[in-house]
Amino acid sequence: MNAKNGFRSPQLCLPAAGIDLRKWAVVACDQYTSEPEYWEAVEREVGDAPSTLRLIYPEVHLAAADKAARIEAIQATMRDYLARGLLADHKGAVYVERQVGGRTRRGLMLELDLEHYDFDARSASLIRPTEGTIVERIAPRVAVRRGAALELPHVMVLIDDPQGTVIEPLAQERDALAPLYDIELMAGGGHLRGMAVDAARWARVAAALDALAEPAAFARHYGVPEGTPVMLFPVGDGNHSLATAKATWNEIKPGAGADHPARFALVEVVNIHDPALQFEPIHRLLFGVTADLRQAMQQTFGAALRCADVPTAAAMREQVGTDPRRFGVIGPGARCSVAELEGAPASLALDALQPFVDGLLADKAAADIDYVHGDDVLERLAQQPGNVGLHLPTIAKGELLRRVVHKGPLPRKTFSLGEAHEKRYYVEARRIVPA
Repeated sequence: MNAKNGFRSPQLCLPAAGIDLRKWAVVACDQYTSEPEYWEAVEREVGDAPSTLRLIYPEVHLAAADKAARIEAIQATMRDYLARGLLADHKGAVYVERQVGGRTRRGLMLELDLEHYDFDARSASLIRPTEGTIVERIAPRVAVRRGAALELPHVMVLIDDPQGTVIEPLAQERDALAPLYDIELMAGGGHLRGMAVDAARWARVAAALDALAEPAAFARHYGVPEGTPVMLFPVGDGNHSLATAKATWNEIKPGAGADHPARFALVEVVNIHDPALQFEPIHRLLFGVTADLRQAMQQTFGAALRCADVPTAAAMREQVGTDPRRFGVIGPGARCSVAELEGAPASLALDALQPFVDGLLADKAAADIDYVHGDDVLERLAQQPGNVGLHLPTIAKGELLRRVVHKGPLPRKTFSLGEAHEKRYYVEARRIVPA
């Protein structure tokens, strides 16, 4: 392990030979949380075949009355799959290629040391969040992880590598790498390939990561004083899953050894400069809205708010665009508006909007909230009775890490690395209890 820079080559469990990989791999558990029909279709496709669907808790079911029984079944299936030899051990990093939407995103599977991760908003750790953490969302995930034999990662961690020194050399030499899996993913997820990284190439990867963590180079790159704590691994997707791993590790750490497998977390590392990496906004969908939302916004923000109706959702999306001061409002029904906050923080209007939304929930002017990927999904769900959608602008990915280094994480659930069908699909697993 690279103790200084918080990463190491992983110990993986991959699906054994003979398993139908299309049925094995399913999308991240925190996707399609307002679309139970998606997960019903996945259930039908998987059937009785071995699948990561049986090893995760799709969060569309978080409010289910049989939650405890579901968790018990997940943990029992993990033990069963291990006992039946459905998972094969693999030692070493994996280079991955994900083809979806006409683009190929490249990544690297490795383990991160949770001792170098802090999800607090004031974090100055080597591994740190890019967005605020919703602490109450950790507890349900801890219940799944506590007592589990395996973790399955959908965490995507970024590196700021403009020269392409870490992952890109593996892409150039991909034909020399031993293939591990090759999957046409279900439900429009595209194609996924995984290739083994040999020891010599891993040594080169590790040296390149160490170079990115060199303090003087970091200070020059971000224009901060020398001695500013280095951020090597900003968390791009799955911060709550990584926070869950950290919280669970903190629970057992007093009685565990320094090399306990739960001290580490399996992630996919992606270069933020990869052209295939697309940033998408995460919209807000409010349920059970009893207030006149536009009037409530005007009362809260006063003259700083300008809000005007537009004829269609398409017109709203066009006017919001990437302007950080703007956002759209959909509902009740088909009504659409474009709002702008003058004098909003230079980063995002969401810095001011999120506390307003939290206040609506606290005052029972809205019953619940979901964080929605996809413009079309938001438009469809926001027009249902009692719902209102808040359409957020797309953040420029070139500004993300500089903002985090200089000002700390963005508001929670600000952006997403791609839309729901582009998220990580579970293939790899990792033991988090001693063998």
